[in-house]
Amino acid sequence: MTVRLHWFLPTGGDGRTLVDRHAYGPGTARKVSGVRAPDLDYLAQIAKAAERLGFEAVLTPTGTWCEDAWLTTVALAQHTERLKFLVAFRPGLLSPTLAAQMASTYQRLTGGRLLLNVVTGGDSAEQRRFGDRLDHDRRYARTDEFLSVVRGVWRGAPYDFDGEHYQIEGGLTALPPDPVPQLFFGGSSPAAGPVAARHADVYLTWGEPPAQVKEKIDWIRSLAEREERTVRFGVRLHTISRDSAAEAWASANRLLDDLDADTVAAAQAALGRSESVGQQRMLALHGGSRDKLEIHPNLWAGVGLVRGGAGTALVGSHAEVADRIEEYHALGVEHFVLSGYPHLEEAYWFGEGVIPELAARGLLAGEAVSGGAPLLVASGR
Repeated sequence: MTVRLHWFLPTGGDGRTLVDRHAYGPGTARKVSGVRAPDLDYLAQIAKAAERLGFEAVLTPTGTWCEDAWLTTVALAQHTERLKFLVAFRPGLLSPTLAAQMASTYQRLTGGRLLLNVVTGGDSAEQRRFGDRLDHDRRYARTDEFLSVVRGVWRGAPYDFDGEHYQIEGGLTALPPDPVPQLFFGGSSPAAGPVAARHADVYLTWGEPPAQVKEKIDWIRSLAEREERTVRFGVRLHTISRDSAAEAWASANRLLDDLDADTVAAAQAALGRSESVGQQRMLALHGGSRDKLEIHPNLWAGVGLVRGGAGTALVGSHAEVADRIEEYHALGVEHFVLSGYPHLEEAYWFGEGVIPELAARGLLAGEAVSGGAPLLVASGR
């Protein structure tokens, strides 16, 4: 099992701080220092950098505060050659038969470069913005049915399904996807585990300390065995990698410079209302305090003080970051979905610093080893 590396597309905006999100408004980006609107030119820079540095795919988020993942990535596919797109989407917001058709079309338009990240949704307020009023556990039950329909429709023959949430008669894709997209799936609640076991190709968790990640791996693996399936595993992390550990920690600490106590308290209150078990586990890693943010060697929980979702970062020298990746890999983690602020510069730091370390250890798949870095590097070193 080799390490498979993926980067992130900040379709909600990018910048040099942790509090820059949504600083651009409808129509025209507000002129806020250090903030970058997610226009096609900038996202194409990140996608091209990721491709050239050897990343296999880029994750695109889903939700109110970002651009639509399907439309954005199919546009970016025209600016890249081999890079895959891990498109996040929410079951229940569209027909499963239509989703299956969209994925099939995407594969033909891009030459098979689609991966799917299934986001059931852990925040009822966010779901209601899209007209979805199901509670947390019923959303996972609907996701279970949704993915059953999608996989059934992909078989290429008329497919019937009679469930609580979907009744499908003769659903099909006339031209099934080739290849069938891999399904990435996350969720830490009791309702999520069985769904992952039945449908996920890759179970994706946020970057908790290795002992906690191992508990999740063991949990999902045991559930999958009951379904007579094999599930692979991935972890979602930020990275701050530099030529020395001191430089990396200085960069991490600078991200906290503009976070006053009121900003952190407001963010923690908002995040605390989330129904997501994974989000609550992220919050528990730091408890809203700046003290002891290094919760495991080179694993820093500072991002989660103000941002939801992935709240931890690997911080250290290139060799130290590679050490931590190797530690997770030894537990059974194959896919690493990474990001950093700003995403363009941090892609280069990781690609030119950590990827050679991983390659020297024989951990990388062929595409990452052969990716290669440009002669001229991004600013900000």
